[in-house]
Amino acid sequence: MNQNKGTIGRWQGAGLMATTLLGTGVFILPQMTIVTAGQGALIAWLVLTLAIIPVTLVFGRLASLLPHAAGPAYFVEQAYGRTAGRTIGLMFLLVVPIGAPAAILMTFQFVNALVPLSGWAQVGTELLLLGVLLLLNSRGIQVSAKLQFALTLAIVSVVVALFGGVGLSLSELESFAHQDTPDISLIMAAVGIAFWSFLGIEAMTHLANDFRQPKQDMIPAMLIGTVLVGVVYLACTLLLLMVPSDTPVAMVGVFDSLLGGYGAPVIGILGIVSGLATVNVYTASVSRLIWSFSRDGVLPKYFSQLNQHQSPARAATAVLFAMALVIIITYATGQQLEDLIAWSNGVFVIIYLAAMFAAAKLLSKRYLPLVILSCALCAVIGFALGWNMAYAILLMLILFPILWAQKSHLSRRQALV
Repeated sequence: MNQNKGTIGRWQGAGLMATTLLGTGVFILPQMTIVTAGQGALIAWLVLTLAIIPVTLVFGRLASLLPHAAGPAYFVEQAYGRTAGRTIGLMFLLVVPIGAPAAILMTFQFVNALVPLSGWAQVGTELLLLGVLLLLNSRGIQVSAKLQFALTLAIVSVVVALFGGVGLSLSELESFAHQDTPDISLIMAAVGIAFWSFLGIEAMTHLANDFRQPKQDMIPAMLIGTVLVGVVYLACTLLLLMVPSDTPVAMVGVFDSLLGGYGAPVIGILGIVSGLATVNVYTASVSRLIWSFSRDGVLPKYFSQLNQHQSPARAATAVLFAMALVIIITYATGQQLEDLIAWSNGVFVIIYLAAMFAAAKLLSKRYLPLVILSCALCAVIGFALGWNMAYAILLMLILFPILWAQKSHLSRRQALV
């Protein structure tokens, strides 16, 4: 496979990582975890942030050693063969056009904080936003990297400003420490909700070839982004506990209370842009996977062409068109995407587990403790998802035999030639 000349630096990569993870949930998920676990939400975010670090380090190491547009699919292929790798790649390919529109619909909670929209007006606006993402992707990932690094700084600045407004004191922190012991089951439920915020770690591995120095910069960029995101979520959760609000988007009420107004435009705009940033990175990731599979003969050769910015524009167009169809069908049928989001989480649990198993075979033994910890986290999340894992397992059981049969057929044809 031809390698692109990378244009992303360490800090731009950290910005991409951070905004991908902050995404649709930056000002929504803390509120949801508090509803579930009360002050135990703080423990949930802390536990999850610490638990996701081994996963980040393993993915970063794999991407730095084996930079490839297929990301986890390539890692699994190198460890367990082409059929296994392509199964993981197609699972990722099939889940993103469903999960990304769900993320856009979640983003519209912020749009409605600014301008209430409904019906086909909302659908039309969502399709317009997909057009913006198509333009960004056609210009290459370096443009998005610069914009998303600036977005990360803006979000962090707002959170810091809010803490300045609240005037947190030592006595207030001590009051949290003396609360009754939170319910462990509620904390685990909050962890299950919060896991959505860290879906996106694997997406960065598809962009390894877009880094100028992937061996030097992948791990630092991914680790900085992950830790920063964990701190931001913890900070937002603490703010919501200290300054309760009954507004639909609670962070808007917190902003108004602490900084004297303008919460809807500030939080609304940041939420919208951050949500779109998440969809943008996934679009870039899956379009590179399609491009890679096209070059390998798994998908039509039509998608193997790059534009003048070395971007797989044809693949990106196909991905965004699929997202547009899902958005239209969802509205026309009145389908709710909550279940699809849970099914998407199940697919990512399988992808993460497969990548960790690949890491156990591909990386040196000193990474084995990190791999074991990462597998343990995946097992816990999979258990929490319960029957929602059925979609991912069924998808794997369908794809693997088909790809195995395809491989066997090609082998027989080559033997006859």
